[in-house]
Amino acid sequence: MALDVELAEIRDFLAAQEPFADLPQEALTRLVPRLTVEYHRRGTAIMTPGRDSVHLYVVRSGAVDMRDAIGTLVDRGEVGDCFGSTTLLGGNPSTFSVVAIEDTLTLAMGAATFAELCNDHREFGEFFDAQRTRRMAGAVAAKQASASGSAILKTRMSELARKAPITVSVRANVREAAQVMSDAGVSSLLVMDGERLAGIITDRDLRNRVLAAGRDGTTPLADVMSANPVTARADGLAFEAMLEMVARNIHHLPLMDGDRAIGVVTTTDLMRLEQANPVYIAGDIAKQKDSAGVATAAARLPRVVESLVAQDASAADMGRIVTSVGDAVERRLIALAEERLGAPPVPYCWVTLGSRARMEQALAADQDNALIIDDAAQPADLDYFAQFAELVTGWLVEAGYPRCPGDVMATNPKWRITLREWKHVFGEWLNAPVPDAILRASIFFDMRPVAGDAQLYAELDDLVRSQAPSSKRFLSHLAGAAVANEPPVGFFRGFVLEKEGEHAHTLDIKRGGVGAVVDLARVHALALGLPARNTDERIAGAVAAKVMGAARGADLRDAFEFISYVRMSHQAAQVKAGTPPDNHISPDELSSFDKRHLREAFGIVRSAQSTLGTVYGTGKLG
Repeated sequence: MALDVELAEIRDFLAAQEPFADLPQEALTRLVPRLTVEYHRRGTAIMTPGRDSVHLYVVRSGAVDMRDAIGTLVDRGEVGDCFGSTTLLGGNPSTFSVVAIEDTLTLAMGAATFAELCNDHREFGEFFDAQRTRRMAGAVAAKQASASGSAILKTRMSELARKAPITVSVRANVREAAQVMSDAGVSSLLVMDGERLAGIITDRDLRNRVLAAGRDGTTPLADVMSANPVTARADGLAFEAMLEMVARNIHHLPLMDGDRAIGVVTTTDLMRLEQANPVYIAGDIAKQKDSAGVATAAARLPRVVESLVAQDASAADMGRIVTSVGDAVERRLIALAEERLGAPPVPYCWVTLGSRARMEQALAADQDNALIIDDAAQPADLDYFAQFAELVTGWLVEAGYPRCPGDVMATNPKWRITLREWKHVFGEWLNAPVPDAILRASIFFDMRPVAGDAQLYAELDDLVRSQAPSSKRFLSHLAGAAVANEPPVGFFRGFVLEKEGEHAHTLDIKRGGVGAVVDLARVHALALGLPARNTDERIAGAVAAKVMGAARGADLRDAFEFISYVRMSHQAAQVKAGTPPDNHISPDELSSFDKRHLREAFGIVRSAQSTLGTVYGTGKLG
């Protein structure tokens, strides 16, 4: 069909935008006459919470802000962006407002046309599913309230699983599974092999892997299910699940209590958490096309921390949020590096170290990372990983993560080696420890996979956990280093301050405060072969194993939380003042309350150090 010039121009515009670019030319040609062009003056509300909306809008020119029911910014739409799909897919009334922040032209598509395109063109519908998930990631970095009023930063996944999961046997076929799904009115089934979770099947799987693939109802369910699915812990936090689902573009997450499946949480469940102050940095980072865009998105993180402190979030929650945003930055830059260099020649695992590995990162953090490379790598393959590491670490600097002063980065050939070589390095640390080497290597015992083949990390972790408990001399040296890292408080409970240099007359809240507890917890975790990396979880593990008393464990966890909170509060104040955040606090900026409780916290840490020193006889080491 022939189009006039204006309609042809709109068709060409849409053809350059996602997801319209994936539509056949004839579908675009039929679509354009069904659209209406609307003009919205700056400040005009296009959608309003509580009111019905029956259109999908595409921004032709100008820009709009999307906000939740209480006015918190959720997303910003610019030329080519779409909005309104959440209401069309989830039903009226709208839960968002959309306001033109510039004079704006939109292309409006009716609900019937939108539904027709979603039904006829699978990729078109999936784009809006993914868009809805990305916008959900706004919950990552602020307090948010559910309908019951609990903060999402403290909402455990178990609170979202209100009913037992609907299950089906792994020996069922597709027709039987579809019947169970229909009868129960659910969009997913957990596939069980006895009491073991074997997989998950969703309505999307039935469309894509059965109908679209031409399979019939007798197809074994095991052939089309997602085997060994990603799961969430019942005691995990809702915002962590959000990040996981956004990163993996999945919509159903089985919920586990140990080895037992207790429910399924969906993106819709998480969307129902009423957002009180969302920040969608992680989702925004995942959309960036280059390192500069990632850096721009990541630059908002310090203000997020300032906001969280103002809202009285816990230090543990803030550490998880800062860490999760850092993970999002690193994963996106790794993906961009692979796009630049091509697919890696062999599998690899990019690991993070130190505070990020423990989910405890604060501001003012530099890079600590390494690469585990598959043993199949040939010498020529290592050149790829050298270039890869340089790209990622360089881009991380752009994004606000300085290079490690100690060169503990994947750019250092010592920390960019094969799995076999890593096992040898850890074996030497564990079995032939030298005190100075232990001090330098302790950060490597806080390691967590971020991207790539996590099985490479798992093999290395298995070695460490199996050998560390019997490496008594190694543990003694590690305990000695932990005991030597004394809190900055003197015999008469006065603070011990730096005597000279740029940080004179301040106390280092990280080294002798946060770091002292971290060192203690690490010794206990390695001695017990615990899988935990997080300091709070390590202390809890030591209490559970009865190597630390319950009262001492509770005191130490409270001390760690308080010291960490003072650190975050100090950094938030620096952000507000426009100065670079650091870990050096002047006693003058502390209230009498903070001073008193810091002294008590440091006293608890010192007492725990004394007990650790007695257990390991650290004074007798040569």
